[in-house]
Amino acid sequence: MRDAYHEELDSIGEGLVEMARLVGSAIGRATTAMLDADLKLAESVIAADQKVDDLQHDLEARAIALLARQQPVATDLRIVVTSLRMSADLERSGDLAQHVAKLTRLRYPERAVPHDLHATILEMGQLAQRLMAKAAEVIITKDVDLALQLEQDDDEMDLLHRTLFQHLMDDRWKHGIETAVDVTLLGRYYERFADHAVSVAKRVVFLVTGEHADELQTADQVEGA
Repeated sequence: MRDAYHEELDSIGEGLVEMARLVGSAIGRATTAMLDADLKLAESVIAADQKVDDLQHDLEARAIALLARQQPVATDLRIVVTSLRMSADLERSGDLAQHVAKLTRLRYPERAVPHDLHATILEMGQLAQRLMAKAAEVIITKDVDLALQLEQDDDEMDLLHRTLFQHLMDDRWKHGIETAVDVTLLGRYYERFADHAVSVAKRVVFLVTGEHADELQTADQVEGA
């Protein structure tokens, strides 16, 4: 019985990794679809989000069943509860990738992003994909140091987000209000996607140590002072 129980815990972790890989791929493909005005690719991203939702529902059902049957305590309880929270972060990340694809569909055959912002949006999409890939690695390895690095990596996304707003506030902006709204939304989608990747990593820190990531970082800063 205990072997089956721990196999089920392991399978929940594997489900989280699969979700992370799916949503990481989705944000990359959604970015390509948007920059290339590729409607077929955008539609495939939109349709594929159902698989992420299904995985999240399945993982949630299995986690709740474990809570009911096994009544886990200590570390095992932390694994189950934290996994539920991570699955919610990952499901929301999939929704954000879908939002990017839906904006592509809304503006087709035109491009939602003006040419002079292509490089910035491409960089945001690539960074979002890298952050989620690192989050998947953290789930697999339970590497606390790698998990804590994600928040520093996220600073790069915040900088890119600010760069977008600098373009929008520039007196030389010539692309109109509708495009300004589109770019504002896109910036928010990428920023939130990155935040969810960081959140997943922080939850792994809690799973491993029983302490919140912010508390560990504060303690490290005090020791290094």
